Amino acid sequence: MSEAETAQRCPFCRIAAGTLPSEQIYHDETVVGFRDLNPQAPLHVLVIPRRHVRGINAPEAEDGALLAAMVRAANQIAREQGVAESGYRLVWNVGPDAGQSVFHLHLHVLGGRQFGWPPG
Repeated sequence: MSEAETAQRCPFCRIAAGTLPSEQIYHDETVVGFRDLNPQAPLHVLVIPRRHVRGINAPEAEDGALLAAMVRAANQIAREQGVAESGYRLVWNVGPDAGQSVFHLHLHVLGGRQFGWPPG
């Protein structure tokens, strides 16, 4: 599948391009942050790169600058949404057994409630 075909089919590529509606709460030249449609906590935001990267285990995800931009965005979102002091969780799901259902790299930012350990 070509890059253009992937971008047309991938819902996160469409969100990043602005062709699929989402409740965006963060965006810069590298990443977009938007509220999850099926929230698992009072704050549940997905941070995605604007360019298509299949997952954190893809070679292009080893680009430290991209991952750093995603974490910076997640930290800013946590501060702006008021959960930075009480605590929040950052989650990468890698593959179907871990719960990854959209194969476009994304980081979950969860907060606003107490979380148990171990997760899952």
